[in-house]
Amino acid sequence: MIFSELYGTYYNAVAKILTAAVERDVPLAEMRDIIRSAAFEESVFEIEPAIREGRWNLISKDGKTNVEHKPTMPLTMLQKRWLKAITLDKRVKLFDVKFVGLDDVQPLFRPEDIYVFDRFSDGDDYENEQYIKNFRVALDAVKNNFPLKIKYVDRRGFVSFIAARPLRLEYSEKDDKFRLYISGSRGMSTINLGRAQSCERLAENVSFTEKDIAPVSKTVAIELVDERNALERVMLHFAHFEKQAERIDDTHYRLTITYDGDDENEMVIRLLSFGPFVKVVQPESLVELIKDRLYRQLDCEL
Repeated sequence: MIFSELYGTYYNAVAKILTAAVERDVPLAEMRDIIRSAAFEESVFEIEPAIREGRWNLISKDGKTNVEHKPTMPLTMLQKRWLKAITLDKRVKLFDVKFVGLDDVQPLFRPEDIYVFDRFSDGDDYENEQYIKNFRVALDAVKNNFPLKIKYVDRRGFVSFIAARPLRLEYSEKDDKFRLYISGSRGMSTINLGRAQSCERLAENVSFTEKDIAPVSKTVAIELVDERNALERVMLHFAHFEKQAERIDDTHYRLTITYDGDDENEMVIRLLSFGPFVKVVQPESLVELIKDRLYRQLDCEL
């Protein structure tokens, strides 16, 4: 792990205790409060006994420490190189994150070192200044729950103005696009952020008569034959999906995958990419979509 446990939750919790102990004695009750706020609820059962028994020789059970200076957490060179690599990702600019102290650091890897296959080539333009502005306004609206006025261009080139309340932002790895889920707009529940020409905050007193349109989740059940590492490839491909796996026999498995209903066409493409090693068994509607696509490919002699 690049960011090891030493620089993780336990270290942060103990560092906060030591920071307080440098200036004054810290009672055990306060230590517990710091541990619960800086770590996990169950961390008290690990950190507190280590302090009481003096296993770390950092702080005594009565809240005293021999440490003279407040602890710091300098980054290792490996961590700096990983962060430097992250700064080269063009999507990072969307979040207005500042990275300091990395000017002379060599990146651990570069974008050109990563080959992404089976992805559409018309992804969002993450370096476009208007896109960056729209993204930041939309993200702020999602976080702070205020309505937006969006100037939007649909697939046919028609321009419309949409007043809606944003629900969440979602990134599609397959499309390389960000989608904004909205409520309060008649007939629309998602917006491709790349098609937004402008995105502005609306007055707080604007009311919406439409009910919130919650994203619809669907499930697909598939059976696969574990040949040519099919199981490993499927599990890796759907790693970020909610799923359940069941072993049928030594070579056959059944998986149930939950996906966004708006991404049904994308799911069809994903499943077809595994060829004869994957069979869709449910739902029947998705089976028919796959059959229809295969028939059309056959008609085109593909």
